[in-house]
Amino acid sequence: MALSFDSRTIQHPERSKRRWLILFAVMLAFLPVVLDMTILHIAVPSLTLALQASSTEVLWIIDIYSLLMAGLLVPMGTLADRTGHRKVLLTGLMIFGVASIAAAFSTTPAMLITGRILLAFGASMIMPCVLGIIRRTFEDPGERAMALGLWGTVGAAGAAVGPLVGGALLEHFWWGSVFLINIPVVLLIATIIAFALPKNEPVAPGKWQIQHALLLIVGIVALVFAVKSGFGGKQPLWIAISAAITGVAAVSIFVRSQLVATEPMLDLFLFSRPAIVSGIAMAVVTAGALAGVELTLAQELQFVLDKSPLEAGLFMLPIMAAAALGGPVAGFLSNRFGLRAVASLSLLVAAFSLAALARSDFHQPGMVVPALLALLGLSLSIGLTASSIAIMGAVEAEKGGAAGSLEATGYELGAGLGITLFGVALSAIYAASMTVPAGIAPEFAETAIRSIGDTYVVAEKFSGELATSLISAGKSAFSTAHAVLLTSAATLIGTLAVAVFFTLKNAGAEKCEVVKKQAVPSSLKK
Repeated sequence: MALSFDSRTIQHPERSKRRWLILFAVMLAFLPVVLDMTILHIAVPSLTLALQASSTEVLWIIDIYSLLMAGLLVPMGTLADRTGHRKVLLTGLMIFGVASIAAAFSTTPAMLITGRILLAFGASMIMPCVLGIIRRTFEDPGERAMALGLWGTVGAAGAAVGPLVGGALLEHFWWGSVFLINIPVVLLIATIIAFALPKNEPVAPGKWQIQHALLLIVGIVALVFAVKSGFGGKQPLWIAISAAITGVAAVSIFVRSQLVATEPMLDLFLFSRPAIVSGIAMAVVTAGALAGVELTLAQELQFVLDKSPLEAGLFMLPIMAAAALGGPVAGFLSNRFGLRAVASLSLLVAAFSLAALARSDFHQPGMVVPALLALLGLSLSIGLTASSIAIMGAVEAEKGGAAGSLEATGYELGAGLGITLFGVALSAIYAASMTVPAGIAPEFAETAIRSIGDTYVVAEKFSGELATSLISAGKSAFSTAHAVLLTSAATLIGTLAVAVFFTLKNAGAEKCEVVKKQAVPSSLKK
């Protein structure tokens, strides 16, 4: 019987008694991060016209946040392990608040991109702390699944509120208001965090190796830039190749340094566990699909269907409202039917929903389109929560911070790459499908075919029938691109569902081995 007790629970009874209060506090800390991810999508058309931003600048404004976070999460997660999660969490919230003010009052695309970079620094300090605290606080697998499900619910709820709040703000204020809304949220949450989390907490030994952190940041950012510039064709080929070489070299040096270090920043042997690899893959693909689809739909609704930002937010509400239910549903279904079945089936349902939406008429949605959006949100949310259960259930508590960083990196890298690839593909298909009306000068025509936002900017330079014809051609081209993208996303997620079915075959056995290792006191391991 003695083997069933966990020494960490005995050593920290206060943490055990306050675990649900701690969960509430860290879930609130996650709220402004996820709110900022989706609230901007609805503001893209407004800020595009206000700042006269090009399609390339719009892509950077949106995805620099997620892509930079992908490189920062692991270093910030290890920093929190060594200096304390409470301290890093509060610092991240403060940086996030200051960056929100800077972004709100930007007057050029470059200023807004800089503000988004600062937002990424703050958010990258928040996310790994949230997941690491949950893993360390909840040792019981059943309670941990429930806690992760509630965490997923808050994330989805915040994402659901994002477009709605953004649409309401844009009805009465300028686009910068979608950033200023973060200020009261951050101030309230920072106050709650300061009182809820214990000031004294155990920290990992060893120094935080800043040179290793910089290697990882440079490597990931360079690789992502190579993908962006390579796919987008916005930079000369030699620049994309140089960035790719730099990224590969930096990541290779980082990997080698971790393998020989006595106290590595990241335990690379975590990647030898199939459940972790599968969970990361699920996080990348599902987060990428969700972010890309949301961005595409937001533009379709406003540019093509002429809906206001608030109307677009209400139209997209089913996808996020249903996603809010996915967290607890995933925890319940995984305990009842097994993680493998739940993860695979949820991805298949998501693929079906995307394929059906690609063939749906958004001009006459009826009940079919809202139902498909809700089904998509629910299935993707279950898939995302299943990835959390797979990753966190496959690691020991003392490696929860590293695992949380990997999971969060998967989310952010997936969201960033999803937006980038969706945006690049959307531009390419749009340009190929766009037929510019006769009478438009070549220099204007070249700009108009880049994106539907550019089409509207060019149309403002004309009047009468010529402007109307140009916008009509843009709407038709965008609808074609929208259908192709949703079909492609459905194919990708369907393929992932098959892969997950095979890779999670032994997830249960792997989880049991981890639990056994946790249950044995350190004195017996010796």
